[in-house]
Amino acid sequence: MSKTLYRLVPSKTLFMLCDVQEKFKPAIPLLSALIENTAKLLAAGKVFQVPLLVTEQYPEKLGKTVCELDIGHACANVAKTKFSMLVEAVRKNMTDIFAGNPKTVVLFGLETHVCVEQTAFDLVNNKIDVWLVADCCASRLNQDRDLALERLRQMGCTIATSESVVFNLLQDKDNKAFKQIAPLVKKVSADMQFWKPKNN
Repeated sequence: MSKTLYRLVPSKTLFMLCDVQEKFKPAIPLLSALIENTAKLLAAGKVFQVPLLVTEQYPEKLGKTVCELDIGHACANVAKTKFSMLVEAVRKNMTDIFAGNPKTVVLFGLETHVCVEQTAFDLVNNKIDVWLVADCCASRLNQDRDLALERLRQMGCTIATSESVVFNLLQDKDNKAFKQIAPLVKKVSADMQFWKPKNN
């Protein structure tokens, strides 16, 4: 049986930004591209008034969320040591935002094969529909990111791009948010160098 596909509805959607922190800058080759795409996604989320939860993995050692990202509108910024974002403080905020029942979580950040993947496992096990934003996810090695995204696709997550998420939230040119969103999507997203199929 095929999976039921859910549209993104701003009032039933939660953005979760996972551990995009300063100390990762020298370690993640594609971090500048990820930051560019993530900044666009966060700006769109702000227009649509999609709530945002942010985590930082062991910030005493790994630093704060990168300064290039505007997270001033986040409902919470939670420090953690567990790899999954679903620590007690995050779960409490999810309950406060959606009475414990968001329709969909849009998940993105670092590293895809560690904290992002384990967060997705926990969300799916809590019967929450998960969208992974592929061009806003990265790992030190692209192969780790790509294989993690494939595992998550196989377990039922929707794999999308930042632009796809934005247009799914928009849905209609006549949406009153269109004029604010148009400048964000006018520029092509930064290339995240995904695996390309080989010609046989």
